[in-house]
Amino acid sequence: MTRAYSFLSEVGLTKQPYGGLAANGLTRKSGMAVLGTMGLLLAGCADHSGPAGSSVEPAKISHKVGVLLPLTGPNAGLGRELLSGAQLALGDAPAQPTVPSAPKAAVLPAQMDVHDTAGPGGASAAAAAAIAAGDGILLGPLTAGDTAAAAPAALSANVPVLAFTSDITQAKPGVWVMGITPEDQVQRLVALAHKTGRSRFAALLPDNPLGHALGNGLRAACQEQGLIAPTVIYHTGTETNITAMMRQLTAYDSRLAEAKATTGDVKPDTDTSSDKALPTDLAAALNSNGADTAAAPKLGAPPFDALLLGDTGLALKNVISALNDSQIASDKVRILGPGLWAAFATKLGALKGAWYAAPDPSSRQTFATQFMARNHHMPRPLADLSYDAAMVAKTTAQIAPSGYPVDVLTRPEGFAGVDGHFTLQPNGQARRALGVFEVIGGGNNAKLIATSSSQVAG
Repeated sequence: MTRAYSFLSEVGLTKQPYGGLAANGLTRKSGMAVLGTMGLLLAGCADHSGPAGSSVEPAKISHKVGVLLPLTGPNAGLGRELLSGAQLALGDAPAQPTVPSAPKAAVLPAQMDVHDTAGPGGASAAAAAAIAAGDGILLGPLTAGDTAAAAPAALSANVPVLAFTSDITQAKPGVWVMGITPEDQVQRLVALAHKTGRSRFAALLPDNPLGHALGNGLRAACQEQGLIAPTVIYHTGTETNITAMMRQLTAYDSRLAEAKATTGDVKPDTDTSSDKALPTDLAAALNSNGADTAAAPKLGAPPFDALLLGDTGLALKNVISALNDSQIASDKVRILGPGLWAAFATKLGALKGAWYAAPDPSSRQTFATQFMARNHHMPRPLADLSYDAAMVAKTTAQIAPSGYPVDVLTRPEGFAGVDGHFTLQPNGQARRALGVFEVIGGGNNAKLIATSSSQVAG
C-alpha cells in the first residue's frame, strides 16, 4: 500500500514549554512528524527552541555520531521512534536516554551520543553539548524550528547536520533537509510528464506553506527541464475563489467566446458517459454545489497540458467542481498532485488518471521487517529518515579516515535509503528517487507506473 510523503504522513507535533533534564550525552534514554497535515508538516509544527547558544568548537574531528531528538515531553514517543531507526542503521544495542520518567536502561555505545532537544535550552543547547562532546556529525533535530536553532553552533564548528524536517528553507551548505519535500515530488512528476510529451505546465494551489512549496518546486522543475515558466495561481480555499481562480487559469472566458464564435450551431456538451465516478462524499457535495456545465458549449483545450494541484479534503472537492466547470478533461490535461493523495487514493475516482509521486513501498519492506523484529511494531514513516541519516553517517565513516567531509557526503552516487536512493546536494537539499503512481478509480489503490530510479541526478 502506498505511503504519503513523510512530511505529510504523521500527526502534527505537540508544542511544549521547555523543561525536563539537560542533555546527558552518552546516557540519554531513548525516547519519532508528519504526512500529518502538517501542512508543511514537520516544517510547520516546529517546537520553539530557546535562544541560540554560543558556538563550541569540537574537541576533535571524530566519527562519533550526535543525535538530537525530543526525548522528554509530548513528543518523546516520536523521538524514541526516530532513535530506534538510527540505532538499527548503526547496529547499536537498544538503549534509552536517562530521564527520571523512563525505566532504567543500558548505556548507549560511545559512537552514538544522544541529546534531548526538549530539555533546558532546547535544540540550541543540545547541539552545543553534542559539539562539545566531540561529535563529528549531528542527526536531527526533528523540526524546522529546532533545526534553525541548532544550525549556528554546528556550522561554526564545521559539523554537518542531517535534519529530519521537510522544510526546504532550512537547507544550506552544511545543513541537509532529509525529509521528502514537496519540491522533490514535483521535480519527479514534471520530469516524467515531460518525458511523456507534456510541455506546458500550470498550477492551482492553496495559499499556504505547502501550496507555495509546490509552486516553487514547479517553477524550479520546469526551469531544470528547459520548459517555459509555468503559470501558478493560488486560491484562498473558498468555493467561490477556487472557481474564479480556475476560470482565470484555464482562460475560460476566452475559450467560451471562441466556442460561441466558431459556429452558430454550437451543440451543448451533454456527454455524461465519463467513467470518472466520484467518491460518495465528493459526489454528494458536487451534486448540491457543483456548476452545471451541461448547458455550456464544448470548450477548446486550456493553455496548458499538465496541471498541478495541492489540495485535500473539502478544498479538493471544490477544485474538482471547478475542473468540471472549466471543462478540464483528463484526456487533454494530465493532473498532478501531492504525495498526500496516497493516503486516500482509493477515493480519488473523480481524478482518474492523475499522478502523484511517493516512495515505492517495495523499497521499504526489508527495513520494515528488520525494524519490527527488533522493536516489535511497524516503523512510523519518519523512522525511515533517521535510518537513512544514520546510514549516511555509517557509510561516510567507512570511507573517510576522520570526520565527515563534504565531498563524501555529496558524492554523486549517493546512498541507498529505505525508500530508494538519494543524494545530498551541496546546497543542503536531498534529492530522492520517488515512484510515480496513477489514480485508477473504482475504489482501487493507485497503480505504480514508474519506479524510483537507481540513482538520482544531481
